[in-house]
Amino acid sequence: MTATAVLAAAALSLTACGGSSDSDDTSSSSSSSSGLSGEITVFAAASLTESFTALGTSFEAENPGTTVTFSFAASSALAEQINSGAPADVFASAATKNMDQVVDAGNASDPVTFANNTMEIAVPADNPAKVDSLDDLTDKDTKVVLCAEDVPCGVSARAVFDNAGITVTPVSNEVDVKSTLSKITLGEADAGVVYVTDVKAAGDKVTGVEIPDDVNASTAYPIATLKGSENAELAKAFEDYVLSDTGATQLESAGFAKP
Repeated sequence: MTATAVLAAAALSLTACGGSSDSDDTSSSSSSSSGLSGEITVFAAASLTESFTALGTSFEAENPGTTVTFSFAASSALAEQINSGAPADVFASAATKNMDQVVDAGNASDPVTFANNTMEIAVPADNPAKVDSLDDLTDKDTKVVLCAEDVPCGVSARAVFDNAGITVTPVSNEVDVKSTLSKITLGEADAGVVYVTDVKAAGDKVTGVEIPDDVNASTAYPIATLKGSENAELAKAFEDYVLSDTGATQLESAGFAKP
């Protein structure tokens, strides 16, 4: 082979290598970007505070350039806010009733249940009132705190009492499950009935007393992208993330059950 031929072959070889590298870079860049950007606001039940905060962090990490902001409160209050025009992109409710209110008002459609939750008695870590069963909650000297009657955790707690055939008179009715739990961790109540996930999230601040399966109550958690969303693509992506295997795994680790 002549010197000219050798140089030509080398040039062709370098050109081929360069072309392959550019193609690989383009492919890599394309596959690492979701194409999602912007911000969304997620209205979520108070009992989802820890799990959804974690999900939001992991979602943002997997989708650089996105921001997920949360507003946590009682599902009943959130549904009322949405139907009153509050700007939000996704609604995750602790009860189908409150989601139905939003759907019926035309502000969402096709909600999907992503988790279930059940109830548990929570007492201060040292359990000063020695509560170890539902019957102990009927003692007039035991200060019991519950979620308000129209709040999902309050509805479920009272369903437990109905199932067990007991009457419990609370010393206060709180706006959501976190407020109820706070009364217990601060020692302002002897016991409360909250979600098993909230007992788990509280760690060593409280002690959980199990409720028998035959009288326990459960609630379903539906999620939906809201029709008023100004970033519907990102909102739907977050909804899908919650419904994904990754979302299910994180929710199960927080104590939620599969739907």
